[in-house]
Amino acid sequence: MDEKKHTPDVVPDDAPIEEKKKREYKDMEHKSDGDKHALVDLNTIQFTADDLYDKDKVDIEHVVMEEVFQLLQCDENGLTSAEAARRIEIFGPNKLAETKENAFLQFLSFMWNPLSWVMEGAALVAIALSNGGGRPPDWQDFVGIVLLLIINSTIGFVEERNAGNAVKALMDSLAPKAKAKRDGSWAEIESSELVPGDLVSFKHGDVCPSDCRLVDAVDVSMDQAALTGESLPVGKNLGDECFSGSTCKQGEAEGIVISTGPNTFFGRAATLVGAENDSTGHLQAVLAKIGLFCMVSIGIFVLLEILILYADFRYSYRDGLDNILVLLIGGIPIAMPTVLSVTMAVGAQQLAKHKAIVTRITAIEELAGVTILCSDKTGTLTTNKLTIDMNEVKTYGPFNAEEVMMLAAYASRVENMDAIDGCVVGCNGGPEASRKGMELLDFIPFNPVDKRTAATYVETATGNIRRATKGMTGIIIDICSRNKTSEMEDQLEKDVEEFARRGLRALAVAHEDVLDNSREKGAPGNGFELIGLLAIFDPPRDDTKQTIDDAQALGVKVKMVTGDQLAIAKETGRRLGLGDHMYPAKILKDGPPAGGKYSSLDEMIMDADGFAGVFPEHKFDIVKRIQGLGHLCAMTGDGANDAPALSRANVGIAVEGATDAARGAADIVLTEPGLSTIVHAIRGSRIIFQRMRNYAIYACAVTIRIVVGFAVLAFAWKFNFPPFMVLIIAILNDGTIMTLSLDRVLPSMTPDHWDLAEIFSYAVAYGLYLTLSTVVLFIVMHDTNFFENRFGVEAIKEVNDKRGHMVIYLQVAIISQALIFVTRSHGWSFMERPSVALMLAFCLAQLISSIIAAFGDWGFTNVQSISGGWVGIVWVWNIVWYFPMDLVKFAMKYTVIAWLRKRSAAKAEAVAHQDTGAPMQRTVSRHESLYSNRTSFLNKTARRVGLGNSKVSMSKAEQQRFGAAQASQTGATLARHPSRV
Repeated sequence: MDEKKHTPDVVPDDAPIEEKKKREYKDMEHKSDGDKHALVDLNTIQFTADDLYDKDKVDIEHVVMEEVFQLLQCDENGLTSAEAARRIEIFGPNKLAETKENAFLQFLSFMWNPLSWVMEGAALVAIALSNGGGRPPDWQDFVGIVLLLIINSTIGFVEERNAGNAVKALMDSLAPKAKAKRDGSWAEIESSELVPGDLVSFKHGDVCPSDCRLVDAVDVSMDQAALTGESLPVGKNLGDECFSGSTCKQGEAEGIVISTGPNTFFGRAATLVGAENDSTGHLQAVLAKIGLFCMVSIGIFVLLEILILYADFRYSYRDGLDNILVLLIGGIPIAMPTVLSVTMAVGAQQLAKHKAIVTRITAIEELAGVTILCSDKTGTLTTNKLTIDMNEVKTYGPFNAEEVMMLAAYASRVENMDAIDGCVVGCNGGPEASRKGMELLDFIPFNPVDKRTAATYVETATGNIRRATKGMTGIIIDICSRNKTSEMEDQLEKDVEEFARRGLRALAVAHEDVLDNSREKGAPGNGFELIGLLAIFDPPRDDTKQTIDDAQALGVKVKMVTGDQLAIAKETGRRLGLGDHMYPAKILKDGPPAGGKYSSLDEMIMDADGFAGVFPEHKFDIVKRIQGLGHLCAMTGDGANDAPALSRANVGIAVEGATDAARGAADIVLTEPGLSTIVHAIRGSRIIFQRMRNYAIYACAVTIRIVVGFAVLAFAWKFNFPPFMVLIIAILNDGTIMTLSLDRVLPSMTPDHWDLAEIFSYAVAYGLYLTLSTVVLFIVMHDTNFFENRFGVEAIKEVNDKRGHMVIYLQVAIISQALIFVTRSHGWSFMERPSVALMLAFCLAQLISSIIAAFGDWGFTNVQSISGGWVGIVWVWNIVWYFPMDLVKFAMKYTVIAWLRKRSAAKAEAVAHQDTGAPMQRTVSRHESLYSNRTSFLNKTARRVGLGNSKVSMSKAEQQRFGAAQASQTGATLARHPSRV
């Protein structure tokens, strides 16, 4: 570096001395609330957790230390062992409660849902009520039904048991050991044994074992980013609070324990994880409504069969029950939970290829419908590694930005670096580059009194001895004496205020020459000169901006929710293109200001780009309010402070490098840096959603065709179909439909939702059409000689001829399963190629069905094999009836479905004008699985969710806010990510 010569300004002796104004450099600093006092008489506060942590009486985290000692009935000498044991009985151990569920009862709980109830009823009918008429119980149907139930429950049980436990992860992150003063001497004890009033000690590298107030602090700096989201270590002084789970980055401290276990800041976060997890899940609600649809359909026709078959036709007891079993077994889509589970499990494996590990598979379905993504800032949108913005370096005098950086690096440690030194050295090329061209003579590290570092060094190129210093702006400018003018100080003040307003931390740099090139330690210099101001910030990840743009192009609005300061949040939002329309956390408690443009807090939350200075309770409440407005909400995060909101969100996403607590609470864990994986996950989840929607239409249509078809045959011709053959149809169909998890489908470019009115409308149309195909076949076979005359097959004229049962079995098996090719396509079904797996499974199932029809002489099922001619007739018949199903789809799409969508749009518009959202209950936490419904499930669902209100709506104002971003970036996004898979 070239030597810089500066001549101090010369001031005449007789010049008037102007009184200099007092300057305040408003850098980014943590503000203390100041000393507080209890709100009530201390003598009225009982020594219990309820009183000590009741903030309406006393805020033990901020009251003066004298009152802390009085409240906790202790002093700076610690407690005795006997007193500690007494307090354990009062406050409990310093750990989080963990509940264990009986595994067997948990397994049985998966058989308690509407879809299982009908099948369980059918099993009881088969084994208990079907014992009459000189015939034994229906063991075949009973065994088949029970096997289906066990398979279904096993899949759900395994899925839930393998999921991690968020509370356990939070508990494991607590410090296992603690150094406490007991009986007058220091001893290492289990962290769980700490009680309020204990005196604890910790130093650099230790984890704070509980919430405490400091009674002795030597240059203490605590890293609490994982708890509060603050990107920088926080200096702590006497009386300050240190949070349980925070890490000591510098210094040594002693503190009085003020709270333990669930009463700590960390414990309150653990309490929020899984809170209200007894609410109805989103996919559970959908399954409940599908179950209700099927149960109502079955119930109507079972009632009609009882009235008609028994009262009118005088059926025998056993024959009537067999007909009812046909409706019960064939009508309920018992395998729907299993099929959806397999579909999502396969989808989870596909997402894992994109470095996204799914810990709760039902989150995949909900991710497809997410409309709002709440993202933590520190470590999620940003790198959580401080850096210097070289474009914002301010220089004063003849020095350029690179020279200012070099001198700042000279004034930094290159070993055992703190956060600031590591930032400066890292931005200067590393430790080796930061010592290039100089020989270090003396170094003064940072201390809380001087608030600066300094290095005395020999410049190897010239041999001159110089001194560089860096530190807080106010401190550095006060020690500067050379070339210091009012104009320069004015500019410095403006620069510091600009940095603070933008959330950038200012670091001033100055230098001086040592007089006479003296190598003596502390030798005087010619006076420091301010040479530059560095801007320190936590930079966004390289791919974050593009990821946000891609998410918005997919119809997902991104909001920043961070524990960092408002100015920092706004600057990060501007850099990422999120916007700076952000608010402090206190607005969540106080509500929008009177007379402002927002009439309610909900409206303000929806319009905001983010919130800053939030605690776990705030994040939790933001997510809860968004869900209450009818939106499915995803939350990303990496720290323990994010765990409650991750658990509450419909989809919690822990980014790469997240703490155990965040990973435990999340539904999806990213194993690759950055957020780009989220876009892959959203797109992948929408593919999976389309597969599930296609199956839902298929399953409901089959319910209609079985229930209506066989009921009509029974009412019109007294046709008694054997129930075991319906069970065979269900097993073959469901086995084939499992391959739907690998089908080729197109993802949507907008959030998906379960519009059950559309699904049920399609299902009724397809079901009635398939019923017509079966009824017409029976009429032609029974009432005409068309098949005998044209194809020379044997006549089947008896209504309940065993061969007639087999013909109807084969026709129903083939045409019902072929329906999946119609429901999976948007256009002509034969123009959209299915996956190879689905096609092969269909062919295999129909081969088995044809073999059963040709060779299945099973007397106990009341069927008999048919000739090859009849097998061929059924195949041709189904092919002829297959192609018009596409016409049914198109007719429905342009009439009934178009009307339903128009009605939904009108309702959404009305909701937007009223500034209200259609309420929808949030998803379950990860502690509940897809099928863990309890006895109150059906009643809660019927109360909370209507059959026609599952569509997620978005107001017109919200659409306008990010519509421009979608319009400008959708083309580029589609080019980067082709939608066809």
